[in-house]
Order: sequence, then C-alpha cells, then structure tokens
Amino acid sequence: MASLAKPSSADGSHPSLLQHYCAVRNATELLCQPLTSEDQVVQSMADVSPTKWHLAHTSWFFERIILREFVSEYRPLNEKYDFLFNSYYYTIGQMQARPRRGLLSRPTVDDILAYRTHVDRAMQDLLDSGPENEEITFRTTLGLNHEQQHQELILTDIKHVLSQNPLAPAMLSKPLEPTPDPGPMNYENHDGGILELGFPGDGFCFDNELPRHRCFVNPYQLASRPVSNREYKEFISDGGYTKSDLWLSDGWSIVCKEKISRPLYWSPGLAAEFTLSGLTALDENAPVCHLSFYEADAFARWAGARLPTEAEWETVAVQYPVDGNFVSTGRLHPGGTVAETNTGQPGENPARIFGDVWEWTSSSYAPYPGFQPLAGSLGEYNGKFMCSQMVLRGGSCATPPGHVRPSYRNFFYPHQQWQFSGIRLARDV
Repeated sequence: MASLAKPSSADGSHPSLLQHYCAVRNATELLCQPLTSEDQVVQSMADVSPTKWHLAHTSWFFERIILREFVSEYRPLNEKYDFLFNSYYYTIGQMQARPRRGLLSRPTVDDILAYRTHVDRAMQDLLDSGPENEEITFRTTLGLNHEQQHQELILTDIKHVLSQNPLAPAMLSKPLEPTPDPGPMNYENHDGGILELGFPGDGFCFDNELPRHRCFVNPYQLASRPVSNREYKEFISDGGYTKSDLWLSDGWSIVCKEKISRPLYWSPGLAAEFTLSGLTALDENAPVCHLSFYEADAFARWAGARLPTEAEWETVAVQYPVDGNFVSTGRLHPGGTVAETNTGQPGENPARIFGDVWEWTSSSYAPYPGFQPLAGSLGEYNGKFMCSQMVLRGGSCATPPGHVRPSYRNFFYPHQQWQFSGIRLARDV
C-alpha cells in the first residue's frame, strides 16, 4: 500500500484526519435522508444489500479493524453485531449470508443509527487523543475509502430496490436535466509503447493498484466519449440481442436464459428508463449505463471496435483532470452538462473519461506483477477476488468526488448490470 497523505479541501488546505472522518460519515447519512425506514430494509436480489446494512457494516469496519484493536477500554454496543455486519472477512469470523441480509428486520434503522453514533464517538475520541499513530491513520484512511465505496453501493442498491416497486417511486424530487448533443464519436490515435501502469506516488491507493510496473501497449485508438443511449438503441434495433455471433458464449447463454433484450431499467418500448428521479423519458444523448460486460463486449463487436484494455485506458486518463459528473452534482444519473475542464473538442481528448459511468475494459481483474496483499485480515479486502471478474475504470455519477484516480481499479463479474457501468470503445491501429 502506498504511503498516506491527508486529503486536500477545495481551498488547498489539509483537513485533519478527524475532520475527514466526520465529513465522510456525515455524507453517508445525508445520502439516506430522502429514504424512508421502509426503503432501507429491502433486499431486492442477492447482489443488493439493504441500505441499513451498509450503514451498519461501514461502522462495523471501524469498530472491528480499529477500535477493538487499539482501544482497550472500548466496549461494543452489541456483541451480536460482529456476526450480523461482517461482510466477507473469514479470518475475523463467520457472518450473516449475503443473500439473507434482507431478513434482518432487527436491529431497526434507528438502532443502526445509534450504533453509528456509538462508533463515531469512540473514533472521534481516538483521533482527537493526541499525535497520530501511523497504523491508526492508515486503517482509518482505508476505512473512509471503504465507506465511500459503500456510499456508491447505497445508491446503486436502492435504485434496484425502488425499481422493483410498481409505483416507480423517485428518490430525488428534482427532474433530470437533458443532456446536450455529445456530437460525433471520434477516435484519437495513441502510440503505445512501454508504459508505466499503476499508482504513481504519494497519498492513498488500494493495494490492487500496486506495484507500479511497466507494460507494453501496441498503438491503438480510443473513442472521444462514451457510447450514448441513442447509439445503443441502434444496436438493439439492428437485432443485437438476437445475433449469437456478436456474443461471448457465456454472455449468449445468459441472454437466452434470462431473456435479456435491453439495458437494465429500460422500458420494453425503449422510450423510458427508471432513474433515481423516477421513470423518465430516455435521454438519448446521455451515456448508456447499467450494462453487463457481455453487453458492452457485444456492442463493441457490432460497432467494429473493441473494449480498451485497462492499460490503454489509464495511459490516456492520466493526461486529464479527475473531473466530471460525480455524486456531488446531485444528478445521480449519467449525462447532463459536461464540465468544461473535462470536455475538450471531439477528437482532441476523451470527454467524460471520469464520472458518469464506470467504463468496462477487456482486462480481467488479476494481480499486477509483484502484487502483495495487505497483512492479516485486511489482505481479504481485494486480493481474494482476483478471479473471474473484469476491470472497470473512471468512476460514475454515484462515485464521491476525490475517491477515484487514473489508477483506480473497480471490478465486477461480467454478468452484473446493476452498477452504473457503460462503454468506451477502442480500436487497433
């Protein structure tokens, strides 16, 4: 893991670790304010966790990884929470099975908010107690980045929950701003060569971004923007979901078995989609999202292109500011007005390379050469998932600002659709 630096605020100053802790924890609870208690207890599929479970698990992380290890006088609010809110840390102990998290009608949402307060008070006392301990600083910073990941999961999970309601309830009251015409998709040439990949310097990163290493990349082209809803509709209209030659074998099996014919949340007539603002007219200029890797790969093949490798994506992304449509815009959906600092002219640089949608790559989620997982239970955070998943890059409209960077590696199984995942195309030269 890289060394740690305190996060910078908007004016360039460095808030204390305690200030950063409070800001992240408060941001999580603010995300949940539009939700009722009833919203927060539903689990709509095995991949989705109830909102209140996210609120509890992120508190469990600080309790189990920090407070129980470094504060001898700390007393858990409820010893049973250690089983209920462990996620996948088998070196720590057993846990409630993920598909059965929705059966936890108790503890209530109010109980869990009390649990958060209990943990926060202890953490604030610890962080305010004197000179910073390097290991406590490291684990707290890891925990805050972990919580930011769960902030995004809160939004993706509650979107799926609300979509299952025939009333199509909206989480947000503000209607979505239409997206301007993104213009034609162009391709920019990149020379390739022997390039550096991975986290380059000081500050926080996850262990899966290390070690920085050299890799060889052939010359290639990268599209100037993500694929739009309009372009994906053309794929559907051309029979994209009926042509087996466009699909990887496993993807075609899933399409046939589950009768998939359009992106998740699109209406059968392709005129509307479910969003966190409710059921809305399909914004054809916005980036298409909620696609599986198989759908992204099939579209790329249909378009006479391919998905970029993560090395290709990263070596372009490092040239541009990490700016875009993140959760801070309040839109919580791809599209809208593009930030000027990350737009450029068509063909000159990749617009929207950060934010909006996580972009599938053709790279499997595997360790970098020389990768070493963290010691102890923290080694379960990333390393044991490096099999059978694919890498996504760039962040989404549900990602907290400041959380992602060019080297950030997200990963999901190739069939999964419920994340804000989309497509940027690449081509060989």
